[in-house]
Amino acid sequence: MADIRQMRYFVALAETLHFGRAAERLHLTQPPLSRQIAALEKSLGVRLLERDTRHTKLTHAGQRFLEDAKATLVSFDQACQNARLAEMGELGELKIGFMMHAAFTILPRLTRRFISTHPQVKLHLREIIPSTLPDDIFSGHIDAGIMFPPGQIKGLAFQALHHERLCLALPSGHRLAGRSRINPTHLQGEALIATPEDVSPSLRGAILDWFRSGGSSPTIRLETQLQQTIVSLVAEELGVALVPESMRKLGVAGVTFRPLDHAPKIEHGIAWRPSNLNPSLPLFLKSAEVGG
Repeated sequence: MADIRQMRYFVALAETLHFGRAAERLHLTQPPLSRQIAALEKSLGVRLLERDTRHTKLTHAGQRFLEDAKATLVSFDQACQNARLAEMGELGELKIGFMMHAAFTILPRLTRRFISTHPQVKLHLREIIPSTLPDDIFSGHIDAGIMFPPGQIKGLAFQALHHERLCLALPSGHRLAGRSRINPTHLQGEALIATPEDVSPSLRGAILDWFRSGGSSPTIRLETQLQQTIVSLVAEELGVALVPESMRKLGVAGVTFRPLDHAPKIEHGIAWRPSNLNPSLPLFLKSAEVGG
């Protein structure tokens, strides 16, 4: 039967597809690594790798085993950590990742509520680039992430906690800065700065839908994933942007914010892996009024 050590060896090899580099990562020489992989394949009764003198690649069974092995290792490591925390008399610790934008909306409220009701849990807050939050959840680097809706991702749960309108950020000297309200036709041909679709499909979709509702289409000239970077680029007169209203709190000089006609709303909330074994996670989800 496969054991945890063999799983770690296989994951290292599957991620590098190179026996030498995998052995170096594991602080082994190649022969014992090769023997352990062969023993693993024999135990499972399947071929996990196709290899010759030059190349190594995963079989279909190897791809499937890699996904399950990584999830098993994360759960195993968490079980070990939970035992150590119990032995030390600590009730737990929790790692929450968040996009910078959340610092101006729901993060302070969630943090204040949780630490006031669960002072015995050590809370770690980590500001993370939005596009890496799902991967950090799956890898176990964080227990949950506060973000825009990530779309349908197998094994990831998401619950919206906050909604806010989008508004227009534009240079203070822009021709539209004096208007009380903006509609899509006002922005026809304007250089737009926006978040890439693969970073936040929901935010990008809300922007495109708003333009379509006015029979217009945006002229996207620049893309970057951080909202504060977008506002900073607007201040440099490199374009205009549709951003969440909370970005007003940045207080960037040279930027004016104007409301939109029929302004779209964007939601953000908390994402987590339901199979996460951290006993402190349900406490945080309950405190955030997620999952009952």
